[in-house]
Amino acid sequence: MCKTVTRFTGVYICFKKFLIMKVALTVFFALFTSISFGQDVAQLRKSQFNLDNGIAISGYDPVAYFKESKAIKGKRELAVFDQGITYYFSSIENKDEFKRAPSKYEPQYGGWCAYAMGKDGSKVEIDPDTFKIIDGKLYLYYNKLFNNTLKSWNKDEPNLKAKAEINWKKFYH
Repeated sequence: MCKTVTRFTGVYICFKKFLIMKVALTVFFALFTSISFGQDVAQLRKSQFNLDNGIAISGYDPVAYFKESKAIKGKRELAVFDQGITYYFSSIENKDEFKRAPSKYEPQYGGWCAYAMGKDGSKVEIDPDTFKIIDGKLYLYYNKLFNNTLKSWNKDEPNLKAKAEINWKKFYH
């Protein structure tokens, strides 16, 4: 039974039970909102990122671009699932490094060609071997059929990068 009872507009309220219920409902709402928000973010990422059966960068190790300065194919058994996206890694060290700071290693523009995103906001496939690290961020480019877009990007990088940032926000933000 409730020992602390007061009369409020004709209704008796047990403060202890009321506070417990209020805290429980607040916690439930916070958890529900964060789970729902987390699912929304994962769904948005899955729908907008360049994925091959849910796998980013065609299975290449995102950390290797930074540590080895080259594209290295990852292994399925060294996979990490982060916010709706699966990444493969070539070593346990790279996997652990990614888990400490995923946003540091994710490719820009959802893994789509940076040049195409800057030129006209289109989502164009990439060649995982054609990349550039700019200000600690990974940018990937299309490179097929005598069309290496990294060369075009390098000719007008500041302008294309600024446009790519604006164009990507139309898809993801």
